[in-house]
Amino acid sequence: MHTTKISGHHIDVTPAIKNHIHEKLNKVSKLTDQITSVNVTLLKDNKSQKAEATIHIPGKEIFAAASSEDRLFHAIDDMVDKLVKQVDKYKTKQYCANHKPVTTH
Repeated sequence: MHTTKISGHHIDVTPAIKNHIHEKLNKVSKLTDQITSVNVTLLKDNKSQKAEATIHIPGKEIFAAASSEDRLFHAIDDMVDKLVKQVDKYKTKQYCANHKPVTTH
């Protein structure tokens, strides 16, 4: 199990936002059990709302960010989709590296 830290910059992190983030991060957690921690930062500037996350896996950090002009939840969803793609790519690389055919000459 991993720890999840959620912080907001110019945004109040409500229980509804926390629940949404935890539900969406379950997609990522299902891909690998190597995640040690997740840091999520929510930001709001004058034109958009942004969601950024860093996933810590032993020997690797995976970062993703997304923004939305209308809804924070859209930014969170896009960020999680990016994380899923990156974790899947990382897993594929790990699998290929561990299962290379042995060549003898």
